[in-house]
Amino acid sequence: MSLDVLFLIVSFTIILAGAELFTNGIEWFGHKLELAEGAIGSVLAAVGTAMPETMIPLIAIVFGGGVAASEVGVGAILGAPFMLSTLAMFVTGAAVLLLRKRRANREDLVVNPGVLGHDMAYFALAYGIAVGAALLPTDMILARRLICLLLIAIYAWYVIGHLRAEAAAEAELAPLRFHRLDRKAAPHPAPPRLRIVSLQVLVALACIIGGAWGFVNAVEGLSSSFGLDGTLLALIVAPIATELPEKMNSVIWVRQGKDTLAMGNITGAMVFQSAIPTSVGLLFAPQIWSVGGAGIAFASAGITFLSSAAIILPMLARRRLDGRALLVGGIFYLAYVGVVVATLAGGRS
Repeated sequence: MSLDVLFLIVSFTIILAGAELFTNGIEWFGHKLELAEGAIGSVLAAVGTAMPETMIPLIAIVFGGGVAASEVGVGAILGAPFMLSTLAMFVTGAAVLLLRKRRANREDLVVNPGVLGHDMAYFALAYGIAVGAALLPTDMILARRLICLLLIAIYAWYVIGHLRAEAAAEAELAPLRFHRLDRKAAPHPAPPRLRIVSLQVLVALACIIGGAWGFVNAVEGLSSSFGLDGTLLALIVAPIATELPEKMNSVIWVRQGKDTLAMGNITGAMVFQSAIPTSVGLLFAPQIWSVGGAGIAFASAGITFLSSAAIILPMLARRRLDGRALLVGGIFYLAYVGVVVATLAGGRS
């Protein structure tokens, strides 16, 4: 157990270091490509930090084999949007409130409601289709394949929309952490070359993915030591670990006052998770990707929609967002944990 705790601390430290490198590097990467802020946060950052939670279901379902592995994979796929819409929102809101004395706008988040509304509209569409496909008979293979293609097309169109957006006024960028490696560039503020920026982003992703993998293994070891239920681990515990990169990135950007990047990192990851990993579950785990096969896991989808609506709809109506509004996600998270624990306890009795 002591080794698992040590591994947990080391992995968490690696994730933090990777998140710091990543937020700094991805801003420079977007700057070099002249991308809009929404594209940087909702596409580049979101896809990059979504890798840990994407790899788990992919490995479990495609390469793991067996019903148990598929159950873990589907639980991870459904757990990702749930964690992002509840716990990640809560952590971001808590960070805003805790850091309000250091922030120019105090408790208010300076976000672009159009960017966030755009993200959440695509999320609702893609996730609604993916979850609705769980109602199809498992032997309707052709229909499932067509839905997978539709989900991929929706995400592709979403990305194209962000990439077409015009870049906003240039924000102040911190020096690239790997700037000293660029021998041909003058000292900051001279811009580093794209190859050095790309190197930092790749190193950061390696730290994030490796740290998340170690964190999940440590959590699994501790869960086994405490005798936690495997279903509880798949639905609640493991997704907390794999969503750490998004949470850490958002906290870092909140601290820097870059609220659109902080929120876009979460909402963009939700769009990605609603389209790409769900296609894997829909296609390769048809027996599990059904309401009858993983009913308790699919209950998280309802919580995800409710939490998202409770946060985003008031923001669109008021055209503003504050840290307290994001705390609502914590209430929905605790509600679902209570449902899972009660269901598991009822199943054992």
